[in-house]
Amino acid sequence: MTQISRQAAIDPAADTPADMAGEGSFAVSDALEWLWGLFTSMRMALALMLGLALMALIGALVIQAPPGLAADPDAYNAWLVTLKPRYGGFTTVFDKLGFFAVFQSIWFRLLAVALTTSILACSAKRFPGLWKAAVHPRTKMSHSFYESAPFGTTIEAQAPAEQALETTRRVFRSHRFRTVVDHSDEVAGEHHLYVDQHRWSPFGTVIAHLSVVVILIGAMVGTMLGYRNEQLAVPVGSTVAVGGDTNLSVMARSFSDSYYENGAPSDYASTIALYRDGQEVAAKTIRVNDPLSFDGTTFYQSFFGPAAVMHVTDAAGSELFSGGVPLLWSSDDSTRRIGQLDLSDAGIIAYVVGAASGRIDTSIRPGEMQLEVYRVGEDQPFAIEIVAQGQPLAIGDLSYTFQREQQYTGLIVNRDPGEMIVWLGALALVFGLFLVFMFPNRRIWIAVKQRPGGGEVSLGATARHDAAFAPEFNRLTEQVRQALQQAR
Repeated sequence: MTQISRQAAIDPAADTPADMAGEGSFAVSDALEWLWGLFTSMRMALALMLGLALMALIGALVIQAPPGLAADPDAYNAWLVTLKPRYGGFTTVFDKLGFFAVFQSIWFRLLAVALTTSILACSAKRFPGLWKAAVHPRTKMSHSFYESAPFGTTIEAQAPAEQALETTRRVFRSHRFRTVVDHSDEVAGEHHLYVDQHRWSPFGTVIAHLSVVVILIGAMVGTMLGYRNEQLAVPVGSTVAVGGDTNLSVMARSFSDSYYENGAPSDYASTIALYRDGQEVAAKTIRVNDPLSFDGTTFYQSFFGPAAVMHVTDAAGSELFSGGVPLLWSSDDSTRRIGQLDLSDAGIIAYVVGAASGRIDTSIRPGEMQLEVYRVGEDQPFAIEIVAQGQPLAIGDLSYTFQREQQYTGLIVNRDPGEMIVWLGALALVFGLFLVFMFPNRRIWIAVKQRPGGGEVSLGATARHDAAFAPEFNRLTEQVRQALQQAR
C-alpha cells in the first residue's frame, strides 16, 4: 500500500531528463541567438573595421619585422638593436605591444576573422529578403500605403479599370520595367500591378560585402605567406641576401642620380643583378616607377644614401667582414649619419657614424668615421673611437679599417602571393558598387479600382539612396496620365 502511494505521489512530468535537456538546448539557442545578433549588428561591424584600420595605421607607420625573423630570437634581437637609433627608448615598448609585427599578431587575425564572420552573417541575413523581392515580390499594398507613400499620386481614367490597368502596364513595359499583375481582388473590383526595374542590382551590396571578405583573405595570405622589406640597402659593388625564403641575393652594380637646380633629386636609378645559388637570374636598371620582378618577387627603387666600406679582422687575421655599411639613419639633430656593422658571431655590434652630407662635424673630420662598439646584449658601448681612412684600428680583439665612402641604393622588396586575391576582391567591390549606384532598383506599386464612369489608378513608391528617382517617378506618372487620357 505504501509503495503504491509513493508511486502515485511522483509527478511524471517533473524534472525528467527530457525536460532538463530541453532547458539546456534553450540556453544554447539563447547563446546562438545572441551571437547572431552581435555579428549582424552594424555597430559591431563598424567597431571591427575601426579596430582593423587602427592596427593597419600602426603597421604603416611603424617598421615591421621581416616575416620569419621572430622564429630566430638572436636575429630578432639584433634587428631590434638596429631600430634603437630611430625609436630610442620606445623600441622595447613597441616590441612588447607587438607594433613591429602588427599584421602577424593574434589581435589582427582575430579582428580580421571577426569582421569576416560579421560580413558573412550580415550577407546571409539579407540574402533571403533580396531573393524574395527579386523572384517573388510583394505585388499588393494596403490602401494606407498609397496615402502615406513618399512618392504617390492618383489618376482618374475614363476607361474601365481593366483597360486602365493594361494601359498603365504598357507604359512601364516600354521603359523596360518588369510588370506583375495581381487579380486576387478582382471580385472586389480592384486590380494590382507591381513594376520594378533592375531587380538584381540590390545584390550588388552583397557582392560588395563579400568582396571585402575576399580582400581580407588576400591580405591575410599576403601577411602570412608573403615577404616585404622596405629598407633593403645595398652598397654599390656589394651583394646582399634578400631573405624571406626567396633564396635570392641582390648585387648593386651601379647607381646614378641627377638633381634639379633647387637641389631636389630629378632621377635616380640602380643597375641591380639577382643571383640564386650563385647564378645570375635577372638584371635590370630600375627606377622609382620601373621595378624589377622575378619569380613573384618585385624590387622597387626607393631611396639612396652614403655607405662606409669597412674591413674587419680578428686577432688571427681572419676576415670577419668586408663590404659597405649603409649609413641608414640620421642623428636627432640630423648632423650625423649612422649605420650598423653586425659582428654578432663575434659577440659584437658596432655602429659606424659619419658626418651628414653638407654638415661640418668637429669630432669627425673628412676621411674619418666614428665607431661605437657594443657587446651583444649590452646597452652601453665599451669603446667609442675615431678610425681614419686606410689606417687599421684595434678595438678589443678585432681590427677595423675604414677603406672609403661609397653610395648605397635602397630597395623595397615585395613578394605578395595574396595580391591577385586582393585585386579580384577590389574588382568585385567596384562591380558591386557599380550595380548599386548605376542601376538602382526601382519599385512601384499600382492599384486600379473601378469607379463610376471609369477607373482610378493609384501609384505609390518608396526610394532610398536614389536622388534621381523623384524626377523619374514624375516623368513616368505623367506618361501614364497622358496614356490614360487617350484610352477610352
